[in-house]
Amino acid sequence: MSSNNLYGRIPMEIGTLKKLEKLSLNKNNYSGEIPSSIWNISSLSILSMGYNYLEGKIPEEIGKLKSLSGFAIGANKLSGELPSSLYNLSSLAIFFAAENQFHGSLPSDMFSNLISLQEIGIGGNQISGPIPTSISNASSLQLFDIGYCSFVGKVSNLGNLKDLYWLNLNYNHLGSNSALDLDFITSLVNCTELESLVLSSNNFGGVLPNSIGNLSAQLTEISLDFNQIHGTIPETICNNTNLIDLDLEYNHFTGFIPNSFGKFQKMQLLGLSANNLMGEIPISLGNLTQLVEISISKNMFYGKIPPSIGNWQNLLYLDFSGNNFSGAIPVEVFSLSSLSTNLNLSHNSLNGTLPVEVGALGNLGTLDISNNSLSGQIPMTIGKCTRMEYLDLHGNSFSGMIPSSIASLKGLSHLDLSRNNLSGSIPTDMQRLSFLTYLNVSFNMLEGKVPLEGVFKDATAISIVGNNKLCGGVLQLHLAPCPANVMARSNHHNLKLGIIVICVVVCLILLSIVVFLSKKKKRTSSLTASTNQLSMVSYQILHHSTQGFSTSNLIGSGSFGSVYKGFLESEHKFVAIKVINLQMSGAHKSFIAECNALKFIRHRNLVKILTCCSSIDYSGQEFKALVFEYMPNGSLEKWLHPSAEITDRLYTLDLTQRLNIVVDVASALHYLHYGCEQPVVHCDLKPENVLLDDDMVAHVTDFGLARLLSVTNGDPHNQSSTTVFKGTIGYAPPEYGMSCEVSMQGDVYSFGILVLEMVTGRRPMEEMFKDDNNLHNYVKMAYSHNLLEIMDSTLLPKQTGKEEKYTKKLTMCVFSLIRIGLACSVESPNERMNMADVTRELNLTKDVFLQD
Repeated sequence: MSSNNLYGRIPMEIGTLKKLEKLSLNKNNYSGEIPSSIWNISSLSILSMGYNYLEGKIPEEIGKLKSLSGFAIGANKLSGELPSSLYNLSSLAIFFAAENQFHGSLPSDMFSNLISLQEIGIGGNQISGPIPTSISNASSLQLFDIGYCSFVGKVSNLGNLKDLYWLNLNYNHLGSNSALDLDFITSLVNCTELESLVLSSNNFGGVLPNSIGNLSAQLTEISLDFNQIHGTIPETICNNTNLIDLDLEYNHFTGFIPNSFGKFQKMQLLGLSANNLMGEIPISLGNLTQLVEISISKNMFYGKIPPSIGNWQNLLYLDFSGNNFSGAIPVEVFSLSSLSTNLNLSHNSLNGTLPVEVGALGNLGTLDISNNSLSGQIPMTIGKCTRMEYLDLHGNSFSGMIPSSIASLKGLSHLDLSRNNLSGSIPTDMQRLSFLTYLNVSFNMLEGKVPLEGVFKDATAISIVGNNKLCGGVLQLHLAPCPANVMARSNHHNLKLGIIVICVVVCLILLSIVVFLSKKKKRTSSLTASTNQLSMVSYQILHHSTQGFSTSNLIGSGSFGSVYKGFLESEHKFVAIKVINLQMSGAHKSFIAECNALKFIRHRNLVKILTCCSSIDYSGQEFKALVFEYMPNGSLEKWLHPSAEITDRLYTLDLTQRLNIVVDVASALHYLHYGCEQPVVHCDLKPENVLLDDDMVAHVTDFGLARLLSVTNGDPHNQSSTTVFKGTIGYAPPEYGMSCEVSMQGDVYSFGILVLEMVTGRRPMEEMFKDDNNLHNYVKMAYSHNLLEIMDSTLLPKQTGKEEKYTKKLTMCVFSLIRIGLACSVESPNERMNMADVTRELNLTKDVFLQD
């Protein structure tokens, strides 16, 4: 009765079918415990109940089923230890119990009586301890899958398992980062049927033995990624000419790619990223004509990209980023019309132009060639890449105009052309890109009118700083109005000069007025609302909207005030009202700092300020408040650490949501540090100051401690202060405790701690973190070999066969997040990543994780 919609409990009456031999209830919605009457059906040979919602333990009574040859209970909610009587079923040939909640360890003599066992799959449980040494007795074993558990210790000799075709040990704690960890590979030479060898995400160290090349002729998969393996890649590995998948990523391999890799003519997936490999790419790699995905990023490869890669006509994904490739991009790259997922050549030393042949990549979704030395014009043929969603060309030396053909990329959502030498105007037709949510053209030489529609309507979605001749646009951009001659595209130079002079005079007059008013109102912010904002509100309106600042509307409180939920009837909308506690020392300064910080910043991931109030309350006391957009889903703190009274399981965040939130926060900090005319340091980044809207998009808030950095010759400098910097313990960087200088690196530290907190679910100020045992060191110690034990247990799903690739990608994402979090939170400010690199790394991680 498999694959139906049956639900409820399995009836106890099933036990009256005394002659029943086979029972299959797979893939239904059964719940409750397995009825105890089943264990009395002595004639049962097949019992299959996988993919349901069954709970409870497997009792010792299972030992009564002396004829049982197939027992499949995977993907349920079963728990407890596996009963010892199970190991006495000499007739048992197939046992699948993956993705449950079983715990305990396996007895060392487990396989002594299971003489008929052919397939065992118990991955995705909490089973720990060593692999039973008696496995060498299981001479009939064909499939052994214990992935996603907590097994430890050394893997013993497996040479007696001559029929073994599938060996999966991934995501455990096997090995001890020692020289002898991989000795068992030599014993696998006797396993002449072996097809798949999966050892990913363990703690295997040492070098990869030459015997890796003497394995079965049937071998199609070797996965060794996320271990501690060092040394060179042995030439002998190329004897496995039937390999389809070879994954050596995130190890410590050194040396060159063997030229004999050209023998892998059936290879489809090749992963060598994040090692210490070097040298040039061998021309022989062009022989891998079946390649679908190749990633060699984050190594030390150099030289030119060989034209022979033009033979990869089945390629969907190519990532050569983070190396030192030089020379021009070979035109053969653009003959790979199959490329649809990703083409990433960023962070190299490539030069020359972007060839017109780029237009041949009509199916490509992501093109990233940022941070190279490319020059010349962006070819008009870029408009033929009609399925492009992500285009990043920043950090090069492209010149000329932005090609109008970019408006043909109807699905484009992310476009970064910043830090080039582009000139001319922004093409008006780019207003029609309805899916575009991020546009960065900052630090070019653009001029003329900024369009008003599409993405240009949202000042938080675009960055145009560093283009001093742009004008117009929405009011939130604070650009000068376009002179009539610009809008009419007139060439009358004298008229243009006259208008510019008039504008300068008007600006000087306005500046004088602002200076005068700011001196007159020493404690009052000069925050000015745009036409899209509310006009300044009175105390009476705010008092009414919050029902007299009722505690029932209180949604948060901090050092300098309380935040209330209010409803503005005139606007028919809910708002968040931050009332400043002026009795607190430094409250006035905090109010002014927040106003100054928010005056000109607009970004999709910053909480939008609507207006402010500076008035007198009903008791005659001074009253100051800021009014923000209301965030219905509250703070990130509430989602990471829900209070005891919140039992709703909706208050949990899966990895996709956490990744999106991390990217949102990084984007906000990147904007504050590099996208503002005067860089802003937030100084108090923590989960309480990250709010979530209806769509779970993150918005950074609370700029009460923010600082504006001085800029000299385009370089932001630390700002000193004679006042004591407070911040928040656990999130504030260590250098703030020794001096009063704030810096962008301080924000980076806080961001790194926030990332580690989101992955581990632990606050940085917990009791266990004392002295040097802080959150950074706690995660660092577990990063390479004990990661699963410190992760938030809600993050990783348990493995099923069909989801193995997805789950592997998911875990790679977690490793990447932790690597970034650790790199941001190192003690020395000069060794921390900057937010530009952080944002790039996170977007790459997000693209890879969400691409399927």
